[in-house]
Amino acid sequence: MNQSSAAPVAQVLVVDDEPDLRTLYELTLLREGYRVDSAATLAEAWQQLQERRFDAVITDMRLPDGLGLELLQGMLAQQRSERCIVMTAYGSAENAVEALKAGAFDYLTKPVDLKQFRSVVASAIHDRTPARAAVRGAAPRSERTAATAGSGGQSALEKLVGASAAMQQVKERIAKVARGMAPVLVRGESGTGKELAARALHACSHRGDGPFVAVNCSAIPESLLEAEFFGARKGSYTGAAADREGYFQAARGGTLFLDEIGDLPLAMQSKLLRAIQERHVRALGSTQEDAVDVRIVSATHRDLAADVAAGRFRQDLFYRLNVIEIVLPPLRERRDDLPALCEALLARIAQDSGMPVPQLSSAVLEQLAEQPLAGNVRELENLLHRAVALSDGEALQLDAIACAPALAASATAPAAPELPAVAGQAPMPSDLQGWLDQQEREILVRALQETGFNRTAAAQRLGLSLRQIRYRIARLAIAAPGDEPDETTA
Repeated sequence: MNQSSAAPVAQVLVVDDEPDLRTLYELTLLREGYRVDSAATLAEAWQQLQERRFDAVITDMRLPDGLGLELLQGMLAQQRSERCIVMTAYGSAENAVEALKAGAFDYLTKPVDLKQFRSVVASAIHDRTPARAAVRGAAPRSERTAATAGSGGQSALEKLVGASAAMQQVKERIAKVARGMAPVLVRGESGTGKELAARALHACSHRGDGPFVAVNCSAIPESLLEAEFFGARKGSYTGAAADREGYFQAARGGTLFLDEIGDLPLAMQSKLLRAIQERHVRALGSTQEDAVDVRIVSATHRDLAADVAAGRFRQDLFYRLNVIEIVLPPLRERRDDLPALCEALLARIAQDSGMPVPQLSSAVLEQLAEQPLAGNVRELENLLHRAVALSDGEALQLDAIACAPALAASATAPAAPELPAVAGQAPMPSDLQGWLDQQEREILVRALQETGFNRTAAAQRLGLSLRQIRYRIARLAIAAPGDEPDETTA
């Protein structure tokens, strides 16, 4: 990526105490068309920084007179505009996480892969916005890309409907953390819009023009996880008729969104951790590793810290994914957003069905506000779908919501077998399995009703995994009213 003669030359500062490595980095960057300065100590680096501004600073973690982390923290304290990339020794995952939490744009693991080195530096320079570049009096090298990402990011943030204080904080945090490469964990109850938040983060970043690959970790059979994530070569397993890419390869240059990350089996957690740390993946049946350039954003409705304590989730993977956390508030904590949410949802429902947008009366809005809405925005959408389907004319009717039909399952549920009464003893069922199935069915139906038929929320309430509740729903032939959307995406 040689610089155009009309474009300003990007300036990079390399800080490393090993002369051979410093020279290697300098030559690599010079071939890319950058202007390069170097320093062997923290003191020399500070002297260079006092004399001029740079587009990017690349520093080793361990230096003769201190840590590269000190340089990063000092730059942040001075509100300098440079993007800082930290280099850590192989296996020093804690150092990398600490640097990212302190505000580093990205990190590189030694020995450095030069292709990855060039890519990370280019990303850091591309990410400089016009406001930052103006500090040095020059336009950014990729102003078009920055403008495109900014426009797409604003549009994506607008999809996170709501002007409440809680949602404003979420939007501000997304816009802030989008600038770096640190892994982000989006937490929130089912139905709060975690994938929308992840898409907004992607669109606001310098990777907004790249792919956004969303993966529902709970929906992939355990036997296929490795092939789905890392790819597979032809003949590597039964049915592999051709080479195929995995999610990591498909997300190159973009964002890999791992939804319901807490449902990954422990064996796959270990493989995922290595891929994230080393930024290399090996396809099934291959002898070579491929470098991958992706930003990891994950999401969960579970309490991963509790899962770590219970041994269900790897502690090292938790700390790697939870470098930056975004918490989405439940709908009950932002009731002020209800009118705007209803307006946006009704507009989408009307567009999908090709009908005029229904009028939302204050009476219907009050009725909605009285609902528990345990399933959050997804449950609200389900209620509005039902109201639209049952209303006459353009205005929603109050009784369309108040008299919404109960689950079809409850109407068609077989009656529990009669139990013979025995004096002084509990009734003895004549069909034990049928009696047990009926008890299980009633508990499941009640949990599903209370969560707006949100399978993920109902499973969480009952202490089941999504796979377990799906199996039980299918076995007991429990049906949702109408055509309900799939509830696997938070």
